[in-house]
Amino acid sequence: MLTAKENLRQTIIDGGKPDRFVNNYEGIYLMMHPQIMHSGALLSPGDKGVVNAWGVTMDFPAHTPGAFPVHTPDKIVIKDIEDWKDYVKAPPTDFAEAEWEEFQKQYEEVMNSGKAYVAPLYVTGLFEMTHYLCAIDDALVYYITNPDEMHELLKYLTEFELKVAEDICDHLHPDALFHHDDWGTENNSFLRPEMFADYFVEPYKEIYSYYKDHGVEFIFHHNDSYSANLVPYMIEMGIDVWQGTMESNNVKDLLDKYKGQIAFMGNIDNKDVDFSGWTPADVERVAYEHLDGYDFQSYIPCITQGGPGSTFSGTYVELCKYIDQYNCEKFGFTQQEIEDARLDLQVIFG
Repeated sequence: MLTAKENLRQTIIDGGKPDRFVNNYEGIYLMMHPQIMHSGALLSPGDKGVVNAWGVTMDFPAHTPGAFPVHTPDKIVIKDIEDWKDYVKAPPTDFAEAEWEEFQKQYEEVMNSGKAYVAPLYVTGLFEMTHYLCAIDDALVYYITNPDEMHELLKYLTEFELKVAEDICDHLHPDALFHHDDWGTENNSFLRPEMFADYFVEPYKEIYSYYKDHGVEFIFHHNDSYSANLVPYMIEMGIDVWQGTMESNNVKDLLDKYKGQIAFMGNIDNKDVDFSGWTPADVERVAYEHLDGYDFQSYIPCITQGGPGSTFSGTYVELCKYIDQYNCEKFGFTQQEIEDARLDLQVIFG
């Protein structure tokens, strides 16, 4: 029986031979590092008015999957896009070696287990950073009316990400990366594909190439939205796994077109299992619906939110339970064999 890490690898690589469905995040361990610890991005449900390292004010409403920027006029960071340099100041990236050493020990422990990919978590990505700093409606207008300024802003943000990448790779030597950046709504991308490509393909190729040139095998990119129209650009960027692929993308159609070129991790929208009043029967039904009729290759059944857990207590663990159950029923494994093949349940599933 393959370890969770090797089963994930076999699912991703072209022509791989996994022996069961990957269960959500079991094969990848999202890790912290000094940059994210100092970023102000690690909020908890109920937090309000938290100012992050870029000066963006954030709220994290209860029963939502993450924090959101506050864009009342007094809170918007970039007051005038033509003078964006007067408002945007990148946070420091130089941290004491003692801070890195704390994380080195954690990375080595997971790496040495051989049971999960070690993936530093990076938030917030390039597109989201522009609308965090500008406000979403303003940013979308600026991509049309102020292309020079937006290209300059993205270059500045890319240079910051590359410095963070250098520090992470030099100190922690991860074998995967888990990077957040949402590019659309449930029904469409925010930018038409040609405009998206003009702004984002080259910056992301530069960032993701740096990681791969420094020992990272797989890039996991979280984007829980409709982005089926952007998949060719994801492949060009170097994304190996699109995590957050919502049902609206028609995952079976994507698998027919792109199997072996990019893997799709998602297809179980949070709204289907993670809601007030959910029952185990609801979760079991949804789990089986997203396993029956699917092949292992390039498909990772998973909630669409960008990390293990749930907004309503217990739903994520219940979903993991039923994917395990399916793997046991269909492929002849025991629950104990599955548990032995991955890191401790509490570590991965929360």
